Amino acid sequence: MSFFSFGENIEGINYKVLNERVVRGNSGIMFLLGMIAFINAFILENYIVLPYLSGILLFNFLVAVLINPKFAPTVFISWLLVRKQTPLHIGAIQKRFAWSLGSLLTGAIFILSFFLLEDVKYFDPICMMCLVCLLLLFLETAFGICIGCKIYYGLIKIKVIKEPKEKPNCMGDSCEV
Repeated sequence: MSFFSFGENIEGINYKVLNERVVRGNSGIMFLLGMIAFINAFILENYIVLPYLSGILLFNFLVAVLINPKFAPTVFISWLLVRKQTPLHIGAIQKRFAWSLGSLLTGAIFILSFFLLEDVKYFDPICMMCLVCLLLLFLETAFGICIGCKIYYGLIKIKVIKEPKEKPNCMGDSCEV
């Protein structure tokens, strides 16, 4: 196993995969952390929590995308919780794309909340980005719908991204294999 790797090779599958159960658990943990940040900041008006929790989520995304998902804290916790369940393998390439988009969104929330939250005019954009992030995490956790994966395949269809040799399956076999 390589230290810097996104996904693992499984015998009989020609592309790198992730365990869907771990991915959905990871989304659930991140959703919970996001809800804590959102409730504190936008309902209780305790803004100090938002930059820290968004920073934790950003760190988690960056470790998963740039190093290895196994070393991301929420992925590891999710793996601990589902390790005795039978794995469901999904393609890693589209999850890396989706998590890269997640890191961009979370990074924007982190930067805006850390540096600009004191200014009232930035309250609405940060709030909207948090709601979008929570919606995306909820859809993946509850229904196994990965919007980032859908965007990835949409970009392949309009030929913005090169089509991979092997078409990896999506969560719940929702895309072409």
